[in-house]
Amino acid sequence: MNSQFKKGALELIVLLVIKRDDQYGYSLVQNISRYMTIAEGTVYPLLRRLVKSGELATYYQPSTEGPARKYYQITNQGEQRLNLLLDEWQAFSGAVNQFIRESESNE
Repeated sequence: MNSQFKKGALELIVLLVIKRDDQYGYSLVQNISRYMTIAEGTVYPLLRRLVKSGELATYYQPSTEGPARKYYQITNQGEQRLNLLLDEWQAFSGAVNQFIRESESNE
């Protein structure tokens, strides 16, 4: 899969997954990896940025497998950002799909 496509959609994907269920970093990477290959190193800087900008909040929860885990949860501001990204994604993907349809009709 094209890395630029993934990079452009990663914030949207992260917010969608965390909206469904609070996640710790590794679980988030595993959830995303169900459908696309993603490196842990690309997710953590994004998580830090989203926390710093107020779209995500964090809390710690004890783990039976070691130290407490840092969980990420979406904030009200994060839900607003997610809705904006969803609207933008729909417009973008609709435009791309239109170009694909036009290209296929010319063949």
